[in-house]
Order: sequence, then structure tokens, then C-alpha cells
Amino acid sequence: MNLAAAQSVNSSLAHISNVLIYSAMAVYLCAFLAYTAEWTFGGRSRVARQSAALAARPGASVATAMAEAEAAADTAAPKVSVSVAKAGGGTTTLTRTVAAKAGKVDIVAKGDSAPPVEGAGASGGDEQADRLGRIAVSLTTLAALLQLGGVVARGLSAGRPPWGNLYEFTCAMTLVAVMLFLGLLYSGRDVRWLGLPLMLGVLTGLGVAVTALYAASEQLVPALHSYWLWIHVSGAMICGGALYAGAITSGMYICKDFYEVARAEGRTKGGRWSDICERMPSAASLDKLSYRINAIVFPLWTFTIVAGAIWAESAWGHYWQWDPTETWAFITWVVYACYLHARATAGWKGRKAAVLALIAFSCYLINAYGVSIFINGVHSYAGL
Repeated sequence: MNLAAAQSVNSSLAHISNVLIYSAMAVYLCAFLAYTAEWTFGGRSRVARQSAALAARPGASVATAMAEAEAAADTAAPKVSVSVAKAGGGTTTLTRTVAAKAGKVDIVAKGDSAPPVEGAGASGGDEQADRLGRIAVSLTTLAALLQLGGVVARGLSAGRPPWGNLYEFTCAMTLVAVMLFLGLLYSGRDVRWLGLPLMLGVLTGLGVAVTALYAASEQLVPALHSYWLWIHVSGAMICGGALYAGAITSGMYICKDFYEVARAEGRTKGGRWSDICERMPSAASLDKLSYRINAIVFPLWTFTIVAGAIWAESAWGHYWQWDPTETWAFITWVVYACYLHARATAGWKGRKAAVLALIAFSCYLINAYGVSIFINGVHSYAGL
């Protein structure tokens, strides 16, 4: 870096950025421990249900007592009858099961099948666990604000967008994932169960960023001095944060789907794993959320690739050169397109589509990190 470039970097702001990022990591760690405690103490609700079931059926096994209690609950679930007029005269009465949760009432709209059974959440209905969960959300919010301050200070220190190398890109991308999570929470969506795996990924990403990917704040190479840096790289960053949330949801869907099938076949044996799966949202809800996230992000990823091609033409004189980064960006796009197509195809719904979503996100990680670190190309701006 030449002397003029060095003088244009505000070292005080760069230092403040580093302090804020490390502070955010410390608060994220506290949030991670609080989410872990919520899942741990939330398991006590299942113990309480088992105790109540055994008290109602003295001498019965735990499995038998719990099965009878759940069957009684299903029988007691409110129903609603709807009369539908037939075209040729007469009426048909349809019975629907009402599923009430958190003040909201849903009526099953397909046949007479029961609604998907939603888990009680990470807290499992336990008051202390719920308090820990709310503390975790507060800590997550504080950490996100600290991280936002760190990202902004980093950009101000060099007078440019704060995603000019892999360190900055990772800090910004993990922030996007956290802000998406908080946005869903504060908009009323019950997604606190996502907090624990999200914090694990954010801490891992930031840990790698500050140790293996760190680069001092400095000016960019001439090829990156363009307004397209705001458009193209920010698009990739936002996609990465959102797709990570979608990948977590797909992974949890696979686990929950296996558990629901095993429970329907009577193969569940209880224990910690069953307790965790019981508190997770239904497989149908996880599948729907994962699909919605990926479907919304896919057009943005398409735009990001197109914007990159336009920028490449203005910078290098070619729209597309099959550079490793361009190639893997296209591979990622193809796999996500296959996922969306599979999700709409009867024979590929469910676990197969979820596995495709995980493969697609793996391709994104290879594109963003593997290619940038291990393969040289015209996009080698990792700063390492």
C-alpha cells in the first residue's frame, strides 16, 4: 500500500471497528449460552407432562401414559362444521379440526386431516426457559447493534463500502443473517428456535473472520473503485445471510421429518433427542419457511450475477469469462433453480428438495470462500 493510500485511512475508526466487532462476538457468545439454556431448561416441560400422565395412569409405562394423554388431547380438540351446497341440490357437512396457538386459530382446509402439530418452541412452555429466551433475544439485538457499528466504522475508516475483502464481507454477511432473524421476530413470527443454530454459525463465521481472514483497513484496488461495488457485492452479501437462514431451516426440516415419520410408525424411544424434536416447529412449517426464504432470495441472486456481468464488462471488457468465481456463481444459481423446481415437483418434494437446498448453500460457500482463498482468478480480492 502506498503512502497516499495509507494516509487516507483513519486508523482510529479502524481500531474502533475492531473493538466493536470483538465486543459483538462477546455478546453473541452470551446470547448463544442463553439460547442453549433455553433449550435445556425447556426440556423440563416434557418431564412435567410425563409426570402428569403417569399420575393419571398409575402402573402404566411412560410411553403408554403419554400416548393416551396425547390421544385424549386430540379428542378434546375443538371442531367446526361447515355445510357446503352441492351443485345438484342438497348439502354436505365437512368437519374441520381447529388448531389454536398463541391466540391464533387455524382451520384445516384440506379434507378431514388433522393440522400439523407445532412444537411448543425452545422453551417448551417453561416460564424460566422462556425468560432465558427473551434475554437471549435482547442480547442478540445488542450484539447486532455493536456489529452494525463495527461494519459502519470500518467503511468510514477508508471512505468506501465496508465489504472490500473477505473479512469485511463475512462481518457484513453474518450481520445480515442476524438482522433477518430479528426482523422476523419483531414482526411477530415465532422463530426463536432459530436463535441457537444461527448464533453457532455467526460465532463460527466471525471467529474465522478475525483469525484467518482479517485484513487491515485499506483502500481498494483500482478495479473495485466503482458504484457497482455497492450493488453487486451487497447483493451477494444479502443473499448469503438469507440463504444461511434458509439452509438452517432445511436442515431442521430434515431432522423433524425423520422424527415425525418415526413417531407415526411408533419407533420413537423418548429421550433428549425426541424432546428437542417435539419442541421444534412441524416439518410442514419448516419446509414452508425454507422454501419462502430461498424463493425470495433467488431473484436477488440472479440480479447479483447479472450486475456482476455488467460490472465485468465495464472493468475488463468482457461480460463473462468463466472465471472460477463466475463459474461457481452460475453453479450455485443452477442448483438453487433445481431446488425451486424440485420443490414444485411431486416426486421431489420433502427431504430430497431440502438436501438440494443444503447442496446449493454449500455451492455458495465454495463460491464465496473456497474459490477466493484457494483459486486465483480475476476475482481474487480476498485480502489474504
